[in-house]
Parts: sequence; C-alpha cells; structure tokens
Amino acid sequence: MKLVSFHLNNRPGYGAVVGDRVVDLSSYLADVPDLASLIASPGKLAQAKKLAAASEGELVLADLTLSPVIPAPGKIICVGINYVAHAEEAGRKVGQHPVIFQRFAETLQAHDAPLVRPKVSEEFDFEAELAVVIGKGGSHIAPENAMEHVAGYTCFNDASVRDWQFHTHQYGMGKTFRFTGALGPWLVTADEIADYRDLQIRGILNGEQMQEGNLSELAFDIPHLISYVSQALDWNPGDILATGTPSGIGFKRNPPIFLKPGDIFEVTISQIGTLRNPVIDEA
Repeated sequence: MKLVSFHLNNRPGYGAVVGDRVVDLSSYLADVPDLASLIASPGKLAQAKKLAAASEGELVLADLTLSPVIPAPGKIICVGINYVAHAEEAGRKVGQHPVIFQRFAETLQAHDAPLVRPKVSEEFDFEAELAVVIGKGGSHIAPENAMEHVAGYTCFNDASVRDWQFHTHQYGMGKTFRFTGALGPWLVTADEIADYRDLQIRGILNGEQMQEGNLSELAFDIPHLISYVSQALDWNPGDILATGTPSGIGFKRNPPIFLKPGDIFEVTISQIGTLRNPVIDEA
C-alpha cells in the first residue's frame, strides 16, 4: 500500500494511492488524525488496506498538494558515511559505530515543493537516501527484532549546506537549514518490500544521474541502526531514520557541482518511486 499525506482546500488529510487516484482514508477513519497515528495502529492499518482495496479513489492525485509523507515527525535521525564508496570519496573510513546526526521537521519539504538554497551559501548539495518510517515504538530493541518496528519506506533528500556543515566538527548545522530537505512522495508499507537490501537508489540532477547505490551496500544495516539508536532514545511511530547517501555527491566532484535555482533533483528508489524537487533561492 502507498500512503500519502496531503492538503486539499486547506484541509489536511491522508490516503492510499490507487493508480492516479487517492482513497481519502482520513474521511473514513475520523478517529485517526494523521498518517503517523494510522501506522501506529495495526488494526486501523488493516482497515485502511481493506478500504483501499475496495475503492478506486475519490480524489485525483494530481489535484492534491502533497505534504512530507509524515508532516511532523518527532525525530529525524540521519546516518552519515554509511556507504563504503561514499566514505572513500569523502576521505573517511567507516568507524566502529554509525555517525548519527539529527534534522528538524521544519527543514522538510514535500514532493514537488521547492528546496531553498539559503542566502548565506552557494554550496547547496544533494544527498539521495532511503528513509525508514517507524511504525512501532520502543527502546532497547534487539537487532533481530528491529524490522518489526518498520512501517515502511520512502525517499529522502538530505540536501546539505556544505560550508556550514564544516564550520565545526559537529556538522549538524549544515543539515538544519529551513526547507532544505525533502521526504516523499509516499510511504510504501513494509509488506510490499520483500527485502530492503534489494532496493536500488539513484540521485538525478536535471536528468543526469549523479548518484547510484544499492541498499545491500550499507555499512550499518537498518536493524543495526534501529537497535543502536534505541539504546539512547525511544523510537515513536512516525519517526524517520535516514539511512545515508551513496557516492556521487556534488562537493566531491571535480569541479564541484552544487544545486542552483532552476535545477530539478530527483531521488529514485526501485519499488518505491521518485521524489522530485525544484530548487529556488531564499527570498
């Protein structure tokens, strides 16, 4: 099942994508306020699946203004240097533990919404990633049980302001500019993906492939990451785990390639879809 969050006539909602239409689940499940609440309830999620199977969709997908698939995740946990080839191009080595940093919900944009290059930098870079959406909360999760906590998967662009990223050795500041990340277009539920390691990811700038990787190449796999973070923080439904970006990022190219106004960047992941965003300058 593909699940989206959207606005229609200034009303927030969520639904299931069926072809080029959307079943407005939020109108059927009035006691479930948002998509994070839906994926937190196995019973409601099963009900939503039946509703989606029985309907052709009341809404036209193209008529909706999409939101980030989880509009206000409580946590966005990101992983750096998690593909060996990317570590090599960055002049880094994969360490004993994953490199963890955080984003904030207000940095996110939806599919087709513009990424904003900030006034203070022209070093705005792209990072195509697979994002894991948590459906079942918990702490101190064993790796062998971690996949039970996954609601599904979506595309993520962890676009980065490189010069600000390297102002200090704590590079989170370059990851937290307003409207620089994107999440969507939809969540594909975990039951639709037999093995996430078979997924292929590409980052495409103005029609030209910049990045390519396979999720089997992760240095720290998804169960390890879910378990590792859970030793410090409780995972909650709707939280996001961004799994890292493959090689091909802009600032390690010769000459460097940075995002500029008028560009279109796409994150394409097999079995999931394509997240597309134009780039504009901050007003």
